Amino acid sequence: MPAHTPHDARQQAEPPAEAVTPLLRGIAVLRRLTEAASGTDAPDDTHGAHATDGTLSLSALQRATDLPRSTVDRITSTLAHMGYVRVDGRDVTLAPRLMELGNAYLAALRLPALLSARAEALADELDESVSLAVADRDGIRFIHQATRRRALSLSFRIGDLLPAERTAPGPLFAAEWAPQEWRAWRARRAADPRDRSFPALPPREHPAPDPDFEHRAEAAARTGWSLDDQLIEPGLVAVSVPVRDPRTGRTVCAASVVSHTSRRTAQDLRDALLPRLRAAVTDMEHALRTAPLPAPDPAAPSGLALWTGASKQELGRDFVESLARGLTVLTAFGEGRAELTLTEVAKATGLARATARRALITYEHEGLVTSREGRFTPTPRVLSLGFPPLSRITLPRIAEPHLAALAHRVHESASLAALVDGGTKVQYTARATTPRVMSIDITVGTRLPAYATSLGRVLLADLPEQDRAAADLRPLTPHTLTDPATLTRALDRVRAEGYALVDQEWEEGLRAIAVPVRDRAGRVVAAVDAATHVARRSVEECTELILPALRETATRIEADLHTASRFTRVPSA
Repeated sequence: MPAHTPHDARQQAEPPAEAVTPLLRGIAVLRRLTEAASGTDAPDDTHGAHATDGTLSLSALQRATDLPRSTVDRITSTLAHMGYVRVDGRDVTLAPRLMELGNAYLAALRLPALLSARAEALADELDESVSLAVADRDGIRFIHQATRRRALSLSFRIGDLLPAERTAPGPLFAAEWAPQEWRAWRARRAADPRDRSFPALPPREHPAPDPDFEHRAEAAARTGWSLDDQLIEPGLVAVSVPVRDPRTGRTVCAASVVSHTSRRTAQDLRDALLPRLRAAVTDMEHALRTAPLPAPDPAAPSGLALWTGASKQELGRDFVESLARGLTVLTAFGEGRAELTLTEVAKATGLARATARRALITYEHEGLVTSREGRFTPTPRVLSLGFPPLSRITLPRIAEPHLAALAHRVHESASLAALVDGGTKVQYTARATTPRVMSIDITVGTRLPAYATSLGRVLLADLPEQDRAAADLRPLTPHTLTDPATLTRALDRVRAEGYALVDQEWEEGLRAIAVPVRDRAGRVVAAVDAATHVARRSVEECTELILPALRETATRIEADLHTASRFTRVPSA
């Protein structure tokens, strides 16, 4: 067995006979990739910095999971078919579409949708980071982070699991523990005194005695708040208040204000900010009390039929049907579908009742769902399947593999860019090139005048005319548009046609065509282009041959962006 046993995967009993073995193995692979992305206690064969991106070699995955290599190959091949991982040679990397599993849990939970805007407003008001966390057995998981951007950044990734005793929210949840939960916590502490089973944290140097946490939990029950005075790491302090369910009075999550000792001591944090935090939590509880219950949505989540109806004949002998079908069961949950019966899961996924039942038995064993009186509910542990590292993904990282595929397909360089400098320039944020003697030498970070580039015109065209930044329309080549009225007409045409083709306006001999990339709200947040030399592609070839591939690439980038940004912020650069 692997030397490192993660907290999420530790089980006291053997899987039940009806558990789906390929699904258990797929879960193990996804968790191991997630742990590798923490950068702590990872296998040696992680290719350096790539490990923090959720990348492991196939041989490292084989060692980490103790599975045969052929099994690892089939599992990763299936996950790649589903878009949950990318396989590049011998390396396997978590992919943004995997976040749909965590999104299903967060949508079913509803707390991020109801409370995140209030957490963001509090962070703006206090100029400190604010987080929301839920309990996960004897640990906590973050479900929202409103982070203040500073050199000393204070936040964890959404989905990160921390031991309750080293956090401010932990005592608030422990104050409601039953005796068996305290026994489980003590057993875990005895087995892992240095917290090696929590990949998001470095191992503990000096474990605190158990009574310290017990006293903090008792104090939290009396006072209704709790402090973290550098328990996670030196310099980090936090104060937490419970957010209670108005119907039951139970703590459903904890709101925390997090700071650094260079700004505030723990005592100062409590004295200065606790009253405002409590007021914000009162507002959050009011939101929970008054929010209408979502109407049940009987419709199946999009894309399920592809996997529930797939077969080896269609996808090849390495496709593991039971793994793909089992994973779709988690995406059956969501807003209006927080609790589902077996019949409802089968109906939502299109699976046979027996298939859905075995998947739910497997998930219950793994702690990913709970059941009560015939109704199943996803748990915070679903976030252990890739969500923490992917919650920090950027748009350029999302775009990179798609740009590489586009460059390979059209045999031209491809780029992603965003507007900067008040809308007067575009900045290249991702690039993919193809081997040629005469190449286009533009690097990531390069800034070019927006008005004279295809990327810039796509981005400017989405803005209202009054918001298009005035620029000095200098003639960069004899072909550059320099008349403001002509440029306005050109941008209006780009907006109507959905693409921009710029022919030798920035540099003679360079022809480029670009299309927009839109966020979940339909706003253009970036543009993607393909650039060529005029001797290689005519204008007609650009529109007839490159444009369709370019649009398909933008659609794929948008699909990943929409999944990744449902509950997290995806930076454009």
